[in-house]
Amino acid sequence: MKKLILLIIVAVLAAGFIFIPPKLAGNNAAAPGPGPGMGGRPGGPGNQGQNTVFAVRTANAERRTLQAYIEVNGNIVSEEQVAVVPNAAGKLVSMKVGLGSLVQKGVLVAEVDPSRPGTAYSLSPVYAPVSGTVVSNPLSIGSTVSTATTLLTLAAAGSVEIEAAIPEREVGQLRTGLRADVFLEAFPGEVFPAEVIRLSPVLDPVSRTKQIVLRFTREDPRINPGMFARIKLNTRTYQDVVSVPEDAIVESRGKTVAYVVSEETAQVSMREIAAGVSVDGEVEIKSGLNPGEAVVVQGQQFLTDGAAVRVIGSR
Repeated sequence: MKKLILLIIVAVLAAGFIFIPPKLAGNNAAAPGPGPGMGGRPGGPGNQGQNTVFAVRTANAERRTLQAYIEVNGNIVSEEQVAVVPNAAGKLVSMKVGLGSLVQKGVLVAEVDPSRPGTAYSLSPVYAPVSGTVVSNPLSIGSTVSTATTLLTLAAAGSVEIEAAIPEREVGQLRTGLRADVFLEAFPGEVFPAEVIRLSPVLDPVSRTKQIVLRFTREDPRINPGMFARIKLNTRTYQDVVSVPEDAIVESRGKTVAYVVSEETAQVSMREIAAGVSVDGEVEIKSGLNPGEAVVVQGQQFLTDGAAVRVIGSR
């Protein structure tokens, strides 16, 4: 009986050692090694971003001449305008010309009847004092006129000018002799060269503009007073400056920078620059870049200094 009890105790103790839970086995149990995607292996979190390559487009910094300009609207006017008045007071009985008519000097343009009640006089003719274009609405037939009444206004032929108003912020660039390209609605696609011949000595306090007058550098009989003009006024010329597309310029932590691509390392370096004038999408670079260096113009929003890149195109 005692032997049987002893055998049962031994069997129970043996079973207990066999089924000890793993958590009671201590910390010396072997842990599984890191598999793919774990730290310490390629592709794991420890190497994330080290092999990232950013696709970018580039453009080269180049030396070029930048021509700054102002675009404004203007009106074609006559340099010389002559008021046509009658020699006698009376009633206007005929008008031989209309608005926009071209007349020659000495041509009959109107007639005035100087007769008064109880009297009869021959008609008083009115002749054009100069050759030109009628630029003001003539008086209506039947109007009573005096020797001081303007029947119509003639713009002398071949003496058209352009008047334009320049905003106050731009007046510091103005001077006589500035060249301009003029575009007229009546002749789309054509360019009419002109130059500034006069500047107003005062600034209009209401519109905050300064009046300028330009003259066409070559005569063209198709240009008439009253036409609307679009003016591209060339102001300052920046000769032989280093420039890049404005898309290459970014702001980073309060600094103006550009990302320069190294062909040898296929990496970018963030370069602080000093930017100057901007003309038609090109920015003058006063310092920070050299001619021939490639800068990123597309894709730089994801870049940091030293990032690896692949150039997929250039301008």
